[in-house]
Amino acid sequence: MRKYIIFRAEKRELGWKERKLQHTQSLTRILAEHFDSSDKPIPEPGYRPTEFIRVDALHNPDEHGYSTHYRQGDWEVSRVETYAPDVPMGDFDLVVLCYCKYSPINAPLKPMPERQVSIDSFGGDQSAYDEWLETQKQPAEV
Repeated sequence: MRKYIIFRAEKRELGWKERKLQHTQSLTRILAEHFDSSDKPIPEPGYRPTEFIRVDALHNPDEHGYSTHYRQGDWEVSRVETYAPDVPMGDFDLVVLCYCKYSPINAPLKPMPERQVSIDSFGGDQSAYDEWLETQKQPAEV
C-alpha cells in the first residue's frame, strides 16, 4: 500500500514564524513528508518522527549524504487523519495527516548507518548497478 504521510504542526505551536517553504519563503505548518510503500502501520498519537542532523565537524562527503546523525524528534503526533481515494487511480492508496505538538525531549544523537547500495538503488537497472560497482573497485597496487 503506497502511503503519503505528512507531519504537520498543530495551530499556534512554537516556531511558526521560522517554518518556511524554501523556494518561496511562505509560512508552512508542514514539518516533514514521507512516502511509504511498506506494510508498516501508520503513525499513531505519541509517535515522534525522526529528525536528521548534520554535524559539520563530522561530515565526510564520501561517507554521508547531507546528514551525519539522526535522533527521535521533538515533535509528537497528537492526532491522525487518513484519506483514501474513492477510485484508486492516483499514486497513493492512502494519505495520512499527522498533526503534531512540540514536545522537546533530550534524545541522543546516533550516527547515520553506512550507505546500503543495491540494484534497487538503481531502480532495478542491472547495467547501471554493474557500472557503479566498476567505479568502486580500487586499483591494484603493484
